[in-house]
Amino acid sequence: MRQEFLPFSRPTIDDDEINEVVDSLRSGWITTGPKVKRFEDAFAAYVHAPFAVPLSSATAGLHLTLLALGITEGDEIITTPMTFASTLSIPVLCGARPVLVDIEPGTLNIDAARIREKITPATRAIIPVHFAGQACDMDPILALAGEFGLTVIEDAAHAAGTEYKGKRIGSLESVSIFSFHPNKNLTTGEGGMVCTPDESLAEEVSLLKFHGMSREAWKRFAASGTPNYDIMMPGFKYNMMDIQAAIGIHQLPKLDGFIARRTEIAEFYNREFADVPELALPSYAPYDQRHTWHLYTPLVRIEQLTIDRDRFMEELKKLNIGTGLHYKAIHHHAWYRENMPQPAGSLPHADYASDRILSLPLFPTMSDEDARDVVEAVKDVIARHRK
Repeated sequence: MRQEFLPFSRPTIDDDEINEVVDSLRSGWITTGPKVKRFEDAFAAYVHAPFAVPLSSATAGLHLTLLALGITEGDEIITTPMTFASTLSIPVLCGARPVLVDIEPGTLNIDAARIREKITPATRAIIPVHFAGQACDMDPILALAGEFGLTVIEDAAHAAGTEYKGKRIGSLESVSIFSFHPNKNLTTGEGGMVCTPDESLAEEVSLLKFHGMSREAWKRFAASGTPNYDIMMPGFKYNMMDIQAAIGIHQLPKLDGFIARRTEIAEFYNREFADVPELALPSYAPYDQRHTWHLYTPLVRIEQLTIDRDRFMEELKKLNIGTGLHYKAIHHHAWYRENMPQPAGSLPHADYASDRILSLPLFPTMSDEDARDVVEAVKDVIARHRK
């Protein structure tokens, strides 16, 4: 057994990021300022997005996007049950009703072939989630959106650097919302970005993120600015800070290297677990795409073991291997069970995954020995609890 605990995730922060944050602190400009603009421009260029809006979180980005689109009471939003709570909670808080479509069993992405049957006259948008960093099948989703006049809002929280048929997520004819939480491929501590080809949408999200002001603080108080401003609409306080952007400025040039190392570890896991029938491994989608491996999420076939998934995770922890849970299907959580009950058997693939999924350690600074320790620990737990 390893002597030190291995977490399931750890941000990769070097002296470049630390020194840039220190520079911000010493400069006296720590909130939204020139470094946020630098990061915005660099990220937009990386994902080939015509317009990008930096924010305090991806959740804030989804909130403002729905408001800018006029999503309101009685509207329906189609999405997946295998996602973090905010993908559904923000539409609910805007008055909309999430409509769930089952997932593909291998990729755990929304099953694009099942979306059409859930479209009604009340449908306003589709929110596909690029699960674990692998792109959903966007061509049929975008085609449906065009046919029915819907907006596609990509939940790209896992997908910085993900590609679909040679195009970066963030560059399609949709709205894409990225997260920079510490466990993501690229971090700013906390933070998010809305990317879109729609200039008017980007402008409205920009206004909504900072009190509806016509000028952000750094544009008013910098030497070249003017302190005058106007309130164009009621707004929120969802802006990114220079302290956060200082991290992102140096994370972005390293992102492709981070992805390469994550891919090495994920493919090592796939090889080592290929002969373990008690695990259902993540699979690649059949179309051309670049998986960024934000997460490595096998399913534990608990029907072949004497323990359930939660006990499996406890046993790994005893061996100093950390795990995550991404995700218990949203309709299994208390609020959604009570307020959005799903017909029994209507989401069979999500139900199956929800009871079996776990996230194994996966981050760029993991060593080969760390990855080997994970494999040995998983095999040990299975061997001791096999039926």
